[in-house]
Amino acid sequence: MSQIGDTRSIRDIHFKNRIIKGAMSEALANTAGTPNDAHFKLYEAWAKGGLGCAITGNVMVDYRAKNEPGVVVVETERDLDALRQWADVGQRYGMVQLVQLSHPGRQCPKGLNKETVAPSAVPFSPALAMSFGTPRALREDEIQDIIQRFATSAAICEKAGFEGVQLHGAHGYLISQFLSPLTNKRQDQWGGSIENRTRFLLEIYQAVRAATSDKFIISVKLNSADFQRGGMTEDDVLYVFKAIDDAGIDLIEISGGSYEAPAMAGVKQDQRKASTIAREAYFLDFADKIRKEVKCHLMVTGGFRTVAGMNAALASGACDFIGIARPFAVETDLGNKLIAGQDVRYAVDKIKTGIPMIDKMAIMEIIWYAAQFKEIAKGNQPNPKLSPLKVFLHYLKGNVKAVIKGQLNSRKSA
Repeated sequence: MSQIGDTRSIRDIHFKNRIIKGAMSEALANTAGTPNDAHFKLYEAWAKGGLGCAITGNVMVDYRAKNEPGVVVVETERDLDALRQWADVGQRYGMVQLVQLSHPGRQCPKGLNKETVAPSAVPFSPALAMSFGTPRALREDEIQDIIQRFATSAAICEKAGFEGVQLHGAHGYLISQFLSPLTNKRQDQWGGSIENRTRFLLEIYQAVRAATSDKFIISVKLNSADFQRGGMTEDDVLYVFKAIDDAGIDLIEISGGSYEAPAMAGVKQDQRKASTIAREAYFLDFADKIRKEVKCHLMVTGGFRTVAGMNAALASGACDFIGIARPFAVETDLGNKLIAGQDVRYAVDKIKTGIPMIDKMAIMEIIWYAAQFKEIAKGNQPNPKLSPLKVFLHYLKGNVKAVIKGQLNSRKSA
């Protein structure tokens, strides 16, 4: 019977256990997007805590397209030394590290970047239109440039010593925007049929594979559904999973939702079947279906809270790795605890400020945890009772400063 403490290898890279920390935004970089000591100390805390593999937070492939202040950007070898220090943290403690490469497309707060781009100029829903502007549709040459940016960033990550990358194809980011008919209204080779909508993801994968060695792991994070009417059908989703599996992907992380329908934050969990709730993980039922369709390794993230539930999921064959994210923000040594048979201690509920407009966006599911990371990076203990409202007000203050600074820099360079 499979257990979370069992080992596993992908492309000869050894995973000392089946526990993977899912990507969470660290928001620790400077304005230039350079990783620093705070990143190294945060990931060292998880590595010392027994974690088998860590997937980094969003790492942007284009400085002009950042999803939030404080995000790391890798588009040249400018920060190669710092990236090597980060990669070395995992190597010293036997923790595999995958860099999550991403382009946010339309999912950028107003004012953060000079402009936002997407497959099509589709505005956000009225509830989010105040915070997110309508993007400009990408030109063919820009699409090709972004594909190459993913490949360049991946090659730099391998040169730095990371074991692999994860292509962020979920949660409404650019790859996901190309996949969904809600955000992709194109009539060229990049839109229309599901075959065309999948082309962007497949060409990114092929470019990354060509730019890296055979031992380098390439994974992808994909939605099991859009959770929005008019979004991807079940047949569409199955096509995407099978297409990227046939292309040779090593690992698929199963997730779901977007900023407009944030199922990744557990918002939809109360609508799940009783049998699904008993199995803990939000997307495990879908993993059961997709397991019959693909050959690659599968990872399910979201909802796991007991060792028994994790071991049962592995034993069922639905997944090969257990993804856990939020609990690691308040228990850095959770890896060792789980291997010892201890369940997750802090099953953090949905983070709410009490401000309905903010809480509907599920943005607190990002920034509250980022506030915990800052404390861990300082050598302090995380605080499970940290006030969400206080965190939001502090974030708002910093975000306004970042936007103003970005606008001033844009004017200087104009």
